[in-house]
Amino acid sequence: MEPPSAQSETRPRLVRHVTRADVEEALQHRTYLYDRQGDAHYDTISAFIKSLRGSDPDASLYWLARMIESGEDPLFIVRRMVILASEDVGLADPQAMVVATACQQAVHFIGMPEGFYPLAETALYLALAPKSNSVGSSYGRALADVEASRNEPVPLHLRNAVTGLMRGMGYGQGYKYAHDYAGGIAPDQSYLPEHLAGRRYYESKGIGWERKEGS
Repeated sequence: MEPPSAQSETRPRLVRHVTRADVEEALQHRTYLYDRQGDAHYDTISAFIKSLRGSDPDASLYWLARMIESGEDPLFIVRRMVILASEDVGLADPQAMVVATACQQAVHFIGMPEGFYPLAETALYLALAPKSNSVGSSYGRALADVEASRNEPVPLHLRNAVTGLMRGMGYGQGYKYAHDYAGGIAPDQSYLPEHLAGRRYYESKGIGWERKEGS
């Protein structure tokens, strides 16, 4: 029986020849400096989001193309646009959330490479949309009160009286059904815990849809 070294010497060696044509072809294709788990990944998505927030459609398309051509997960890009649609466009254009979530469905359905169409359309829509961060800032004010008073009881008039005992305890007593009043708004009815009555959390930025009377 031949020793392993002798066996290996009898095996044919695979030799690959690189021709001048191969080198010239490779030089025609530039590579992208992009690491989906490293700094380039986070830096590029940051530049993309800041371009959308800053209402620059051209920069938004550039960074989007960089990510797509570098092999970034398209659903990662869409997730960030859905967040931005609420965080940075918000109630200035509520349709932005509809467009962004539709983009997620479209990209998931058709895949790549054609998925760049809904991705680019959504990026342009978000970049060109009016901007308002009232959703996040308003929620933050409400959250501060929640954290400061976690166990405030629900006012009796807002509780459902599903049993006779509950009705006897005053559950639902004095509640005004909104649709019984003009404009669908019950007058002089508070929906907050007693010590928070009159608190204002939502503050309109007065931009886009938020300019509507009564917003």
